[in-house]
Amino acid sequence: MDFPNNHSTNSPSPSSSSSTSSSTARQPPPSTTTTDSDPMHSWWESVSKQRSRILSLSYLLPSDGTTLSSLADSDRPALSLLSSPAAYSLISSALSSPTSGSGSDPLCQWLYETFQSSDPHLRLLVLSFLPLLSGTYLSRIHTSDSSSLPSLSGFEAVLLAVYSSEVKSRSGKPLLVQIPDLSQPSLYHAPRNKPADDRSRQSVGVLSPPLEPLLAVKSTKRAVIVGTGLDCYYKQVFQMPAWSKLDFCTFAAAWAGQDCPCRTKLDGDDHDHYKSGNGNSNGHDHFFMKDSGLSNGRRSRDGDDVGSEDDVIKDVVVEMDNLGINKEDAENLEKKGVRIPLPWELLRPVVTILGHCLFGPSNSQDVKDAASIAIRCLYARASHDLAPQAILALQSLIRLDKSARAAAKAAATVVANAPSNANTPSKAKKPEILLVSK
Repeated sequence: MDFPNNHSTNSPSPSSSSSTSSSTARQPPPSTTTTDSDPMHSWWESVSKQRSRILSLSYLLPSDGTTLSSLADSDRPALSLLSSPAAYSLISSALSSPTSGSGSDPLCQWLYETFQSSDPHLRLLVLSFLPLLSGTYLSRIHTSDSSSLPSLSGFEAVLLAVYSSEVKSRSGKPLLVQIPDLSQPSLYHAPRNKPADDRSRQSVGVLSPPLEPLLAVKSTKRAVIVGTGLDCYYKQVFQMPAWSKLDFCTFAAAWAGQDCPCRTKLDGDDHDHYKSGNGNSNGHDHFFMKDSGLSNGRRSRDGDDVGSEDDVIKDVVVEMDNLGINKEDAENLEKKGVRIPLPWELLRPVVTILGHCLFGPSNSQDVKDAASIAIRCLYARASHDLAPQAILALQSLIRLDKSARAAAKAAATVVANAPSNANTPSKAKKPEILLVSK
């Protein structure tokens, strides 16, 4: 860029130079900074970006596009799409299609490009479909032969994009957790012995080791990549809609496998809890007879029940009904996903998300029921796989779920037996006096 000629020919005096510098110092900042700091401008830029992405999505899905176009015209396009059942039905149908997941899949390309955006609502929208995408991906990987395995590079590109963002955010550091030391005082207890002021005794647990950058999905790193993606999902799980959590719980139950009768073993700790209205046992003894090989069904050499899978599913439905869980949720477990390997890198974030689905205060009852079924399926799987970390975590969740449901049932009974008019105090009933003649 050339400077003006008058600056090079005429040399300013010291006084004029000082006045010029002072006037320059008093000049306002450039208009670009004021524009960037303007909240109205940033909001409108975000809305325009969201509308552009949603309109491009409407051209990809096999529909008339009116549903997505109307969502794009709202004040919050991404959040409107996130909470739309019609939009979820369109996108989930496209992701579940037998031809989805390839490198030329336009929907996977849209998800990949949308996640690269800096807009948090658009990234949240992509993460909401992560349970469905990862569940479909893992199910196809573990059901297809290596020779006939279809191309799933589209799914893998989205998973790698989420994984790479988490690698960047962690900056090569592991995920740590402080393990409480009972020898040190806290807000809830005082140790019996005098605590030693030794900070080196603080225990630190490693939830996840440092992540390494990856350019492709290898079979040895597949569980780490999907598990890291689920860690990103968990960070935003409180903003996820109910349909996304239901998808996750359904896939988690399917990943564990549905053919094991010992999923309700912990629910049988209290025998009186499993009595039906007519006083007969509803299958509690039948579970342990089957587990011991004493049932009427045929058993294979490995001890698996071959001839009574339908009876197992029926008994599970009965057990879930005794817990107050919707029967339809237990009967529909086999609609999505297949049994897959569950290493701890994948199982840890699954259990963490299920814990939120069970006890999140804003979750619907359908989400809590689906999570309750999923943790029992995973507990049975962990018991067979002899995974101590998973057994301890899932056992704790099951017992907390049982106590929470018992407390809710007791509270509902109290409310049902309460007087109709709560504002009118009820009179205390006088004790009956019996007169006995001598």
